[in-house]
Amino acid sequence: METLINKFRKVAPKAAMVMAVAAGAALQGCSNTDGGNTSATAEGVASDAASAVYVAPGKHDELYSFLSGGFNGQVSVYGLPSGRLLKIIPVFTQHGENGYGYSEESKAMLMTSHGFVPWDDLHHPKLSRTDGQTDGRWLFVNGNNTPRVARIDLTTFETVEIMEIPNSAGNHCSPYPTNNNEYVIAGTRFSVPLDMKGGTSDVSLDKYEEEFRGSISFIKIDKDKGDMDLDFQILVPGFDYDLANGGKGPSEDWVFFTTYNSEKAGTLKEVGASQNDKDFLAAVNWKLAAKYAKEGKIHEMPANYYHNKLDKDTHTAQSTVKKKVRYLLPEECPGMMYLLPAPKSPHGIDVDPSGENMVVSGKLASAIPVFSFSKMQEAIKNKAFDGEKNGIPVLKYEAVLKAEVKEPGLGPLHTEFDGKGNAYTSMFVSSEVVKWKLSDFTVVDRIPVYYSIGHLMIPGGDTKEPLGKYLVAMNKITKDRYLPTGPELAHSAQLIDISGEKMKLLLDFPTVAEPHYAQAIRAEKVAPNSVKFHKLDENKHAHAVKKEADVSVTREGKNVIRVKMTAIRSHMTPDNIEGVQVGDTVYFHVTNLEQDWDVPHGFAILGANNAETLIMPGATQTLKWVPKKEGVYPFYCTDFCSALHQEMQGYIRVSPKGSKTPIAFSTGKKKQNIPGVAASH
Repeated sequence: METLINKFRKVAPKAAMVMAVAAGAALQGCSNTDGGNTSATAEGVASDAASAVYVAPGKHDELYSFLSGGFNGQVSVYGLPSGRLLKIIPVFTQHGENGYGYSEESKAMLMTSHGFVPWDDLHHPKLSRTDGQTDGRWLFVNGNNTPRVARIDLTTFETVEIMEIPNSAGNHCSPYPTNNNEYVIAGTRFSVPLDMKGGTSDVSLDKYEEEFRGSISFIKIDKDKGDMDLDFQILVPGFDYDLANGGKGPSEDWVFFTTYNSEKAGTLKEVGASQNDKDFLAAVNWKLAAKYAKEGKIHEMPANYYHNKLDKDTHTAQSTVKKKVRYLLPEECPGMMYLLPAPKSPHGIDVDPSGENMVVSGKLASAIPVFSFSKMQEAIKNKAFDGEKNGIPVLKYEAVLKAEVKEPGLGPLHTEFDGKGNAYTSMFVSSEVVKWKLSDFTVVDRIPVYYSIGHLMIPGGDTKEPLGKYLVAMNKITKDRYLPTGPELAHSAQLIDISGEKMKLLLDFPTVAEPHYAQAIRAEKVAPNSVKFHKLDENKHAHAVKKEADVSVTREGKNVIRVKMTAIRSHMTPDNIEGVQVGDTVYFHVTNLEQDWDVPHGFAILGANNAETLIMPGATQTLKWVPKKEGVYPFYCTDFCSALHQEMQGYIRVSPKGSKTPIAFSTGKKKQNIPGVAASH
């Protein structure tokens, strides 16, 4: 099957090809805009596609997949192969569905040294590992704009920890776990002039080449609890660090980072950062780096960054401000870091399951270089160097190159593996996935995607043992793929069958915001551990109440009212409250008494700026409300919980400031004979 861009490639000169890379989106814009065109639909879809992705009602999918939400700061969870959207997990963004970032318990999760940052750009999910395999315990994700790394607990599908990354700007090259979660590693996209006091220096932008540096952070992971701790950083040359991946098997002590802007351009980078024929693949021996950090090579500088954690017993996040960071300088640590020349503006670095082949996808390159780990070791041993950068040896390209994949397509971005000797590379400009063999590095198949694919994902395709059954293509542009929805269109993911010799398109589905990357894992590694409800007797929230008889409404000082209340099908206790005055700060601490699966309760009150919150069974959540005028305000449950959900409501009376109306609260005062309803107060 020949794509538009491949036809173009046969007749276009090299210069025109580079222009095509830069104008890739425009090329796709020239395609047929009729949703019924055959190249986009019927012709490209496998004849058995419907049965291959059909999951009968009541049956479960084979796989969980986790797609980043990009600029929405969230993670979307889909079942595969059906493409069912199962959940949206808020991470770096407030979420109106469950009150994340709005409730008093969760606001601390979004605190940074820049203050409360409730919206960020989430790019890369990575599952935790045991012995080089995904283990289904945690999902790590990065915040790109305000540099952060977060950990999601896959027993609750909640964000439980966020760590800000100091000395970083644009945390794109992140987060990458080592094979047993020893470290999660994060690199900077933007180099900046560090003041070595925890901030950036006020220097002329003309001083980029002399003053700017990047950093690579090594976040230590508690092997039992998953807790994160920033162990140390490596301060690296002032390139842009794009993506990374860890080694496997013989290379598992190493991590690899693509860099671009080796020209150190500080302006108009689309030109300035594309001058050199080769940039670099940075290779770091992380075990040696950790050893140096223990053996006195380490330096320390002041810092100021937030570490936010959710306490599982109180369901409340707390922030700790860290004031120092340790760092290594590569020029002082021989054998720790090397640079491999890599054409051209490389994006993906992907290590095959054997750990021997390192595939680098250069956005502007006409071929895909495959480096050999064993040749790299030999080159280091023989000192086959071609100069140095900031004291870091540069290895000779020919000394480490194993082969080049010729004429793969235009705009190679990212490669994953099927565990059967094949690699699959996404081609952004030519909008296709290209399959090639690791044995002889020849292209054996290609399939068009719609359109402008970024990353692709094979379940386990970045681990030692991929599941070579499906591939998910994540596309940047959809144009005519779905019914139009105004100027903003949904992005798309496409499910491709890779079980046979020829790739077959099975399904596509719209995604939530922009999926930069994804992970997938067999459902049996995650589903059995899923928490169904929180045990009420283990709820240690400071304002939790475990039974209706213990509810209270109290005034603290002049202006604070605390309402400790309960929710259970189908009433709230108390549901009548008086004695609140205009301007009071009222905290509704709502405990969900249910001890059953899938029975959350919501809470909303008229005029609350945060609108509402959602409380899981056995947990306590808080909604803050400041009434601005007198009157009677209704509140109610926002999550349909039973046949009498509409009756799950109450009233709060607000009197003028200085009023003598006493605090009073009750439930069922006028209908004492209703079984199970608490006595009035």
